Amino acid sequence: MIAKDLKLNGKFLLVFLAGILMSVKAFSQSITVNGVVKDKTGEAVIGANIVVKGTTNGTITDFDGNFTLQANKGDIIVFSFIGYKSQELPAAEQMDVVLTDDTQLLEDVVVIGYGSVKKEDLSGSVVAIKAEEMNKGAVTSPQELIMGKVPGLSINQGDGGPGSGSTIRIRSGASLNASNDPLIVIDGIPVSNDAAPGTSNALGTINPNDIETFTVLKDASATAIYGSRASNGVIIITTKKGTQDKIKVSYNSTYTYKDPYKRIEVMGADEFRQAVTQQYAEGTALGDAARNLINMYPEQSTDWQDAIYQGGMSTDQNIAVAGKVGFLPFRVSFGYNKERGTLKTSDYERYTLSLNLSPKFFDNHLSVDVNVKGTINNNRFADSGAVGAAAFYDPTKPIYGIDTADPAYASKIYNFNGYWNWSNGENNPNTLSAVNPLSLLYDVNNSGKTKRSLGNVQLDYKFHGLEDLHANLNLGYDWAETNGGNYVNPGSFQAAKDTDFKNIGQGNNWNNLRRNLLLDFYLNYVKDLKSIQSNINVMAGYSWQHFYYKDYSINKSNPVENMGNKEGWTYSDAEGRYIKNNCYPSPWENYLVSFFGRLNYGLMDKYLLTVTLRNDGSSRFSKSNRWGLFPSAALAWSIINEPFMEKATDVLSNLKLRVGYGVTGQQEIGDYLYLTQYALSTSPNTQYMGSYLLKPKGYSPDLKWEQTTTYNIGIDYGFLNNRINGSIEYYQKHTKDLLNTVSVPAGSNYTNLVTANVGSMKNEGLEFNINAVAIQTKDFSWNLGYNITWNTSKITKLTANFNPDYEGIDAGSASYGSGTVLQKHQVGYAPSTFWLFQQVYDENGKPVQNAFVDRNNDGQITADDRYMTNKSPMADFYMGLNSQFTYKNWDLGFNLRASIGNYVYNASAADGGSLNSFSNQGSISNYYKTAVEMTGFTQTSTNEQKASDLFLENASFLKMDNITLGYTFKKLFTDKLSGRISASVQNVFTITKYSGLDPECNAIDQNIWPRPRTFTLGLNLNF
Repeated sequence: MIAKDLKLNGKFLLVFLAGILMSVKAFSQSITVNGVVKDKTGEAVIGANIVVKGTTNGTITDFDGNFTLQANKGDIIVFSFIGYKSQELPAAEQMDVVLTDDTQLLEDVVVIGYGSVKKEDLSGSVVAIKAEEMNKGAVTSPQELIMGKVPGLSINQGDGGPGSGSTIRIRSGASLNASNDPLIVIDGIPVSNDAAPGTSNALGTINPNDIETFTVLKDASATAIYGSRASNGVIIITTKKGTQDKIKVSYNSTYTYKDPYKRIEVMGADEFRQAVTQQYAEGTALGDAARNLINMYPEQSTDWQDAIYQGGMSTDQNIAVAGKVGFLPFRVSFGYNKERGTLKTSDYERYTLSLNLSPKFFDNHLSVDVNVKGTINNNRFADSGAVGAAAFYDPTKPIYGIDTADPAYASKIYNFNGYWNWSNGENNPNTLSAVNPLSLLYDVNNSGKTKRSLGNVQLDYKFHGLEDLHANLNLGYDWAETNGGNYVNPGSFQAAKDTDFKNIGQGNNWNNLRRNLLLDFYLNYVKDLKSIQSNINVMAGYSWQHFYYKDYSINKSNPVENMGNKEGWTYSDAEGRYIKNNCYPSPWENYLVSFFGRLNYGLMDKYLLTVTLRNDGSSRFSKSNRWGLFPSAALAWSIINEPFMEKATDVLSNLKLRVGYGVTGQQEIGDYLYLTQYALSTSPNTQYMGSYLLKPKGYSPDLKWEQTTTYNIGIDYGFLNNRINGSIEYYQKHTKDLLNTVSVPAGSNYTNLVTANVGSMKNEGLEFNINAVAIQTKDFSWNLGYNITWNTSKITKLTANFNPDYEGIDAGSASYGSGTVLQKHQVGYAPSTFWLFQQVYDENGKPVQNAFVDRNNDGQITADDRYMTNKSPMADFYMGLNSQFTYKNWDLGFNLRASIGNYVYNASAADGGSLNSFSNQGSISNYYKTAVEMTGFTQTSTNEQKASDLFLENASFLKMDNITLGYTFKKLFTDKLSGRISASVQNVFTITKYSGLDPECNAIDQNIWPRPRTFTLGLNLNF
């Protein structure tokens, strides 16, 4: 027994001693690693990260590049720093490491028109934004991803409607009457700006989650390859592709609440009653009538703006699967977006499906890229006119029809579908009054569905035996169809005002088709000629594109029994309603045929030359003016690669000088304007035996291209291995043969106004941007980006011959009265400059109502006393600032935008800025409180007063568009699951002196649907 115990204890002792020895041995493997980190020039790298691979054990280098770290023998030490290639080395007691430059930043391939080039070989003004650099948050439209990111690119948000689009401008517009939108190219398909009626713009049906990169082409040397459509710049969108990796699944989900917190400041019911009582004297016809109206419901108080708004809820769900199956790389994604608008009855729903296949054949000589995207948009449109109607509707009236306390008015109240509305007796609406704002929303059914498919097959063949030569064939299409209807409800106030079908009402059905077919073919030869230290990239090709579109809108009554013959209408027994006689489809088409070529030549990695030429033929112009030639050239000098810059490379990492010149065109006008066209008349007086007659339309046989010539010079710079980088650039754009609407001599045409090439304009600007890694440590980093753009535009010619008395062209009007013109295009001024009366002020600086400066001293105030204010909606400066903080797994980012020097005419204040707006018309309206307090007006404002410079306001602003806090987890439950959770706020704050709802609005502020503040929770998962 004792022997057995000794034996067991002996074994235990041996095990115990072995454990001690192993521990000692393990302890003896722990080492202190000392070293220094330098770059290839021998300079210390400050703040480099040194981490034991697979652990959080790490440190950073000091000001001399030195570091100390505890590790074990056999560990792998990872050395990294921004702008340098990472190194992984076995742990040792002394480690002196030299980090080499990571040239990936300059070697990144940038997509340009019909091909791609390395970033370091660019000679034009091109900015590429990758997916990881795009704005975060609740993004519905793709353009929101790059707001504030690109110098020279201005994106003004649309209104607060769900799915609303934005106005995109690159270096301001180059046209007056033609489109100023940039050309959008999606996966090699140039799409029409009018992609699908019912959508906000050409980007409205693209899922933002499918986008890989935005490339913005700004100067003519970069855009001229697109010739006749490139005067306003080009945005190239590349979507995500299949990969060579194992199959991966990503899921993105956001949930958003939209708060419609903005209100026009008007009077409450009690304040309104008091103001009306003080304004209109008792015992007068006007005063007694006003009192009767505001006292119909003595206890009633309605906040109409609260009544029309609601909290908007939305969700966006996306799932994508990417990888490789056999020989086939693929990516497929499905997206669902649902938005309830902040204006009641508004609703938006979008389904998206995207498929990419990118196999290679014949030993990788043939690359095939197949892209197919499908979208279904469902819209319930709310009347934005309800915003203005709610602001100024009488707050002493109820929303729903109830009995009045005043018997004298009992007979004049009629419940139109239950909504209270002004009437002159039972079933007799007051046509001079505004409509109940809730009736504007709920008594109208306006909805539409858009189906769109966009796709292409691109074949790139690398010739066997001549691998430097590629042949590229791109076959694409863009098809969109929209249909919907817009009807008022029977029994509504709107139906009661219908002169054709009183109390029944009417509306229209509409159907729109857009079809765009594309064939591109080009040869591309790329060769490094080492013997002469040169490289060439030459491309030549042919393009054919056909645009077809058809619009059909047909007016119909609501269902009704046959009431006999009605002039201009035919009763349909099949539909049980009347159909308007003169409703016919309007089909149009145009072709664009092009030949193009480009040469990129580089010498000694220092000198770069780019030459492009495009010859476009468009069916939109007559045979004599059908073809347009658009050349460009650019030179770049990589100064940093010169021998005399060798010592400067300790600090400078990039220095390139670029100059460019080019001519681009504009053809975004209507079709067949050079031909005499005939259209059905809409006047009842132009019928023959019950049929409408054809009438000729105006035409312009000499119509030709607009041409914009651009000059630019720029410098790209980089410091500290591009830890700080950016560019500065100056440009001028001269547009001639402006497509303009001009008067023609009487009897010389079929109309008094035609589209013709008359006028010229000049744009110039300066852009600057800087990007920096401000802080980089083991656990914390701070990336910062800033850009600013100065731009000015001036019209230099508007008539064929100089005419100092030419009054210019009307450019913008308010909706009150019969339409009050407030803006003009005029020589010597920016486009759409405000054209107003000059307000007179008293000795205390208060405006004198209906008093204006007699500028021509003729003793009377007429339109001749208006003046060009030299103020326009165009900003003098606009800028963007984005910041991203990262601490371990946490990230915090925000985006700021500013606009300086832009002006807005506050038409809502001009229309509601006087206490005397009642003329015994049977209804009464609320007052714009802010405007009334500012003006002190107590008389009826004249039409001249409503076109006074008193209401022209500086609308400069600073906005925080987005702030996002996120947490990234590398594994959740399993190593195969990673992701990110986030919370963000959009439309965080606005700093401005503008008195209206939002300074970022149309040039004339009326009925703007305010943008909500949105709160979003997001989840991203990767499997």
